[in-house]
Amino acid sequence: MKITKSAKVSKPKKRSWLAKLSDIFFRPKFFFTRIVADGKMEDAILKAFLWGLVGGIVVLIMHLVRGDAFTVFSLFKAIVMFPVLAIVLLFVFAGLMMLVSEITGGDRDWEIAVKGIASIFFVYPLALILNTLAFDCTSMWLISVIVDSYMLFLLYNIAVYCLHGKKVSVLFVLMVCAVFLACLYMSDYRNVWFMVKNIPATLTCLM
Repeated sequence: MKITKSAKVSKPKKRSWLAKLSDIFFRPKFFFTRIVADGKMEDAILKAFLWGLVGGIVVLIMHLVRGDAFTVFSLFKAIVMFPVLAIVLLFVFAGLMMLVSEITGGDRDWEIAVKGIASIFFVYPLALILNTLAFDCTSMWLISVIVDSYMLFLLYNIAVYCLHGKKVSVLFVLMVCAVFLACLYMSDYRNVWFMVKNIPATLTCLM
């Protein structure tokens, strides 16, 4: 009896980061439904750290090009503070997504929440760069609204496609968050929020 060799199982092609970025923007359902729990959360933590490091280094370079003085503190902030802050934000937002999932009847999977947030951490260095580019009160307003609105859009997709929350409920919860942000922008507390992002640009709002 002739024994035939088993057919080789072809591995799925690894998608480039540009393809993944395109999926997040234009095919969020396709992208976020592919995130699964496999017990490897360290990859998500490493991803957040690396994006934080990239953002810190790019912001440092932008400050130096702009003519700011190079200091040990600025270097420490770029290679230590920004990456550590990225990891802190990873877990804070994952906790927020767990709360949203609880409210909207979704899955209570901590690993999926962490991986979902880590998958959008390319926004972190982009937000740092955009905030650094703000030069007056108007640009600070515009950049803040764009970044915060896009973050709400990404959080909606994570809550619906990663954690399987009910769409209407998720939309309602995030609409409440949007109203809160709108109230923040219309109050004097917006300057505190802006100060965290760009102090010189925020000072022009106080003049």
